[in-house]
Amino acid sequence: MSKRVALFWPGDARAKPNELALPSIEEATTQLERAVRKLGREPYRVPGFLAKPHEAIEKLGPIDDPMIGVCVHWFFGPHTTDGVVGKDNPLLLASNFSGRWPGLVGLLNTGACLESLGRRFSRAWTDAADWTADPVFMERLDEWCTTGQIRYPEGAAGEIAYHAPVSKPAAAIAAKVAAGIRARRALILMLGDTSMGMINGYFGPRLLNRHGFTEHKVDQAWIIDRGRRIEPKRIDDALAFVKDRGLAFHWGEAGAEDFDEQATREQLRDYLVALDLVHEFKADCLGWQYQLGLIPLRPPSDLAEGLLNSACRPESDGHPIACATEADQGNVIPMELMKRVLREKGLHEAVMFHDVRWGAPDPSARGSTDARFLWVLLNSGSCGAYAMNHDPASLAGVHSYRQPSLYFPTPGGTFAGESLPGEMTWGRAYIKDDVLWMDLGRGEVVKLPPATRDEWWEGTTRQWPFMAADMKMSRDTLMAHYLSNHVAVAYGDIFEEMVALSQELGFRVRVLGSA
Repeated sequence: MSKRVALFWPGDARAKPNELALPSIEEATTQLERAVRKLGREPYRVPGFLAKPHEAIEKLGPIDDPMIGVCVHWFFGPHTTDGVVGKDNPLLLASNFSGRWPGLVGLLNTGACLESLGRRFSRAWTDAADWTADPVFMERLDEWCTTGQIRYPEGAAGEIAYHAPVSKPAAAIAAKVAAGIRARRALILMLGDTSMGMINGYFGPRLLNRHGFTEHKVDQAWIIDRGRRIEPKRIDDALAFVKDRGLAFHWGEAGAEDFDEQATREQLRDYLVALDLVHEFKADCLGWQYQLGLIPLRPPSDLAEGLLNSACRPESDGHPIACATEADQGNVIPMELMKRVLREKGLHEAVMFHDVRWGAPDPSARGSTDARFLWVLLNSGSCGAYAMNHDPASLAGVHSYRQPSLYFPTPGGTFAGESLPGEMTWGRAYIKDDVLWMDLGRGEVVKLPPATRDEWWEGTTRQWPFMAADMKMSRDTLMAHYLSNHVAVAYGDIFEEMVALSQELGFRVRVLGSA
């Protein structure tokens, strides 16, 4: 492998996040340069953040040397993929491990984007203050510098398998749900697609139709146009409903003085438009794109998405509507399948959408060498109220805080709260080798001591819904093998049913963790 190694900075499309990340990425790059030099290689920098696809094409495309993407914050997948797909020079994504500066989230997303396009890459990460003092990280970096790739064994700790035992009752439920989908395929209403560079989360009709799903796209301009025709009384009634059911609004608080009742009313207007579109097209579920062009024009969609994922919502038919934020088909598919399985088992059918944001060993086992690893699952939008109260008829425990104005200039609130403890099943669909796979696992939502909860919550994004979860696998198994920054979570054990249903519908199944 070449002695020269190019270091590049994959960036956000928005200037401000890159500006804020500059001190962190400068520090990480200096650390990485020291580490690469210690291994006898000569690093050089590709100048500046890659903040647009053409910058990746023009700056990475001509490079034939091995390349390392320095990951310290959120960045768009195409700001790497568009410059490296079609080439075979060694590629490494190297990340910090921080909740405040979530390079690991960007790594997971861009890794999945590369996998969906068939581009080989490797990944490495560290939480050490001095990267050269982390022997595991240095060993992996040395392997990459020597061979051009890092091989992570799949059999480690028995945390990866491609089959799982399924009981007869579970198989019967899966067969019944699959029959319903074959009788009427599941329709995803797509309010746009491919948010924030997450190209791995868009499958399109060619892949969806192989597995009992299809899509219908609606331009988000309809939200503005149809919103003008929403009757004021419907908004009045919706606001009265959510307040009566216990949703707490943090209007006018310090730093959020522009967040008021009118902002919430506008969010409810958009909720009602989306609800009308779902009914008009008889859609089963929804993908809602985070569209940068609408941010100056409309409030954030988080309140609407949280309500759609709740049975307790204005003009409800008594059931949640699976809504995937950022129009992520890799999450809306397991969300819709889980919802149907839960209903068939007589369990409440809410399914939560989250980012895999950060994690740490269980603080209750501090000092133990085999403490379970807990993940902070946290996404601003699509976590329903059931996670916060386990009461399908209530919004108690849900709080709406102003979305941070740095990213959302038009005021609007989140749909936040602390997730209650309980057993869970999680899932994620993704593209690998041009076919759809389904990752599945069991887990547990964990209640943390208040001081630890607050530390972890404040160390990520306090305005967003919080879930601490044991996904029944180590940090390194997820970081080495998982192919997304998103995950779908359902309360209850429906693991066997989801394995059988996914196989019945033609997904290739991979089991992660000690399920």
